[in-house]
Amino acid sequence: MTGPAVLDLAAVDAVVLDTDGVVTDTARTHAAAWKRAFDEVLRDVTARSGRPQPPFDVERDYLPYVDGRARADGARAFLASRGIVLPEGTGAGTLDALLARKNRYFLAEVAGHGVRAFPSMVALLRELRRSGVRVAAVSASRNCARVLHAAGVAGLVDVRVDGVDADRLGLAGKPDPALFLEAARRLGVPPGRCAVVEDALVGVEAGRAGGFAVVIGVDRHGRLAREMREAGADVVVADLADVVVGRRADAPHRPVV
Repeated sequence: MTGPAVLDLAAVDAVVLDTDGVVTDTARTHAAAWKRAFDEVLRDVTARSGRPQPPFDVERDYLPYVDGRARADGARAFLASRGIVLPEGTGAGTLDALLARKNRYFLAEVAGHGVRAFPSMVALLRELRRSGVRVAAVSASRNCARVLHAAGVAGLVDVRVDGVDADRLGLAGKPDPALFLEAARRLGVPPGRCAVVEDALVGVEAGRAGGFAVVIGVDRHGRLAREMREAGADVVVADLADVVVGRRADAPHRPVV
């Protein structure tokens, strides 16, 4: 199904939201920081090997390899697609050095330009709270708390599970459902009574693998709807304004999820 849709309160007691790209307009900020960091590596590889490496392409490379994944997992996936392996460790030319550089570039963008929460998402968060639905924000990023506070929406979520928690608890990154399952546990709601909202394919896969009641895909740019449905999304919407909080009997002409 494609939105609009009604989130059926008879079937759902809580909602687990991805952060970057769903709650906040920071997916593009992450992508820009990754491009800057990866292009430095690619130029270095080209100089050392004599084999030209095309620059990182946000459309071609970010979505399949990096989007929604834990920082190290995304970096390894993209580099592997180019046949590049960086040594582990903290010195120059290592994977850790790349990750630290990307994080600096991301934080510089946030500090310089701020963070915007999607207005339709803010409206949905407020409606969920009015309806007594508990909400979790989930992110593979260690900067999730800073992003939510910068966007002014930290007070609209009940629970946060992020990259700091993943490291501390040893939680696997998406498409493993561990982050989502931890969010449901903290909310005190079984996955079968929770909805997941995601804009990344690996996140949709994680929601389906975790046995969540409803998986809503968000495809703002019209590029991933088919892939999201194939990955297990129950419905795909172009914007969170297309999701209405209600009950099945109140919406006979809308898809109900």
